[in-house]
Amino acid sequence: MSVGIGTLAVIGVGLIGGSLARALRAADYVDEVIGCGRSKANLDEALALGVIDRYTHDAAAAAADADVVFLAMPLGAMRETFAAIRNALPAHALVTDAGSAKGSVVADCQAAAPALLPRLIPGHPIAGTEKNGVAASLADLYRGRRVILTPLEGNDPEAVARVREMWQVCGADVSEMSVAHHDEVLAATSHLPHMLAFGLVDMLARLKANDEVFRYAAGGFRDFTRIASSNPVMWRDICIANRKALGPMLAGFAEEMNELALRIDSADADALLAIFERAKAARDRYVDGL
Repeated sequence: MSVGIGTLAVIGVGLIGGSLARALRAADYVDEVIGCGRSKANLDEALALGVIDRYTHDAAAAAADADVVFLAMPLGAMRETFAAIRNALPAHALVTDAGSAKGSVVADCQAAAPALLPRLIPGHPIAGTEKNGVAASLADLYRGRRVILTPLEGNDPEAVARVREMWQVCGADVSEMSVAHHDEVLAATSHLPHMLAFGLVDMLARLKANDEVFRYAAGGFRDFTRIASSNPVMWRDICIANRKALGPMLAGFAEEMNELALRIDSADADALLAIFERAKAARDRYVDGL
């Protein structure tokens, strides 16, 4: 185990960034945490909760004193942040992130701060809740959860190891894959389900009797649509950033729904049973394999 992180700059002190800071503090793995963001109220709350030691609204000022910079803002703000920190980051410092689409993060760094690419270790913690803000952050959010790193060709193996260790200290199970493969996998396993939840709730909300629909919604509806309470700005950015992988997934699901509708309309009991049995078997294998 290394000596840890001297100064961590968290740009975007919400659920994800705040939880990383809390976890590293709980493990006594970080000496100082600098918060950075636009909302003074949120940063004041982070300070009051002991999540950060001090804060600034200037990303360059936060990066100037950092050993590690953690980017936890929406994907749409990545490029301007890279541009802001490119000339301020100390020569030894590393940059990592929590973006749900890695291709766009790498592209934004390439466009705004190409010199930082060797020190950018892209990452994605597969964890979170539908809640937002630093008040929702948890020291154990990442315990037992997966974190995917997508190292770049020019990364120093020791730098990748440092970021891996940071997440392992939080209790996470860390794996690695390519940027492109990450975006394909997450389009299927995370981004598509969120689109289904958002789309279903939006469709039902536009029904004339929507109050009654929601009033009598059963537990399964609440469980399935919980993620539709997630941050709309964040998910708008994810859709745009990962549109090349997400688009085909949505098209494929639309075909599946059309086929299901046809089977229901024709009262094709055998086909429906086959679909449901395949789905149940796949879901049971997935659950049993956890």
